[in-house]
Amino acid sequence: MHYYKISLNDASALFKKMGCDKTGINIMSKKSEINTLYIKDLHVGAANILKQDALSIGADLAVPSGVIVAKDKYVDAVLIGNSKHFEMLSKKELAQPFGLKQLAHDLKKFVNFKKFDTRIMGVINANEDSFYQKSRFDGSFAIEKIENMILDGANIIDIGAVSSRPGSLPVDKETELNRIKPIVDALYQQNLYDRVTFSIDSYEPAVLRYVLDRGFKIVNDITGMINDEVAKVTASYDASIVIMHMQNNPVNMQANPEYSDVMMDVSSFFEKQIDKANDFGIKDIILDVGIGFGKDLNHNLTLLKNMEHFRSFGYEVLIGASRKSMIDKIAPSGVEERLPGTLAIHLDSIRKGASIVRCHDVKEHYQAIKTQEAILSI
Repeated sequence: MHYYKISLNDASALFKKMGCDKTGINIMSKKSEINTLYIKDLHVGAANILKQDALSIGADLAVPSGVIVAKDKYVDAVLIGNSKHFEMLSKKELAQPFGLKQLAHDLKKFVNFKKFDTRIMGVINANEDSFYQKSRFDGSFAIEKIENMILDGANIIDIGAVSSRPGSLPVDKETELNRIKPIVDALYQQNLYDRVTFSIDSYEPAVLRYVLDRGFKIVNDITGMINDEVAKVTASYDASIVIMHMQNNPVNMQANPEYSDVMMDVSSFFEKQIDKANDFGIKDIILDVGIGFGKDLNHNLTLLKNMEHFRSFGYEVLIGASRKSMIDKIAPSGVEERLPGTLAIHLDSIRKGASIVRCHDVKEHYQAIKTQEAILSI
């Protein structure tokens, strides 16, 4: 007899390969997926009930030592269990008081994740002040770069004409349109829409209408769809929307950003904006936590560490940390030297559920992602 510890990415695939019983595969797969759920402001009565129910099925709830005597009315807790445990608790807590009924409904979101194929979104900037000089293009040079990105493995090309780097100033819609038109018109004439999906990095309704009329399919809104007109235009063209979280605006977003809890605050924002998108009739939603947009290093790292949480909304998650300054704060280097840090962030985010990677270096990302997929497929 021989044995070794393994790392499981897809338990069901391994069980099928082993020839396990089909009925048992689903049960065993759920038992192999361990989940930890941080619960804030849980009523102490709910904490005591949930603790006992968790223990009764083999799961557990970490709580402060004073919970048993109700030292504090509300406490934080961590629920620990596999996906089967979470399913069982989602039924057991339906009849319980102190807010546990809502928790019961929400627990299902954390074990029934929808899976999406990984897609690479290449970045093209039709302006002269984006933070990464090699992403700036205009006219025929932009078309050549886009064609190369397609050959290198890009599934989506994201084009923008206004810089959103920290401290950047907005431009009027005429300027933005004049920057974007030559590229969009050339794409339209050359029928490149048959080869790749195009995304517009803008929150100006006039620009959105112009490009959506010419084959673009995704609206990438760094303001998170604050403007109702953006929602109206997106819905009218049946386009997808990228809802990104940003605190304040590019002019002042990095001036001492503060959160009571960055995970909770970003989640609450997504809940509100998803409801708004649904109300306007937008069917396809993509979520972006907005790395570097109104966040300090700890905020960014917290969001990256807990990226898996955002899968619970049931929509695709986009990660865009390409060559961003947070990498310098970890391992000092210039913008030209940030590719290794970028790849580390993006590959880790993919492992945690992100499915769209917005990047400047398509060829390198394609190779890295395919290599990771090969490792995880064994």
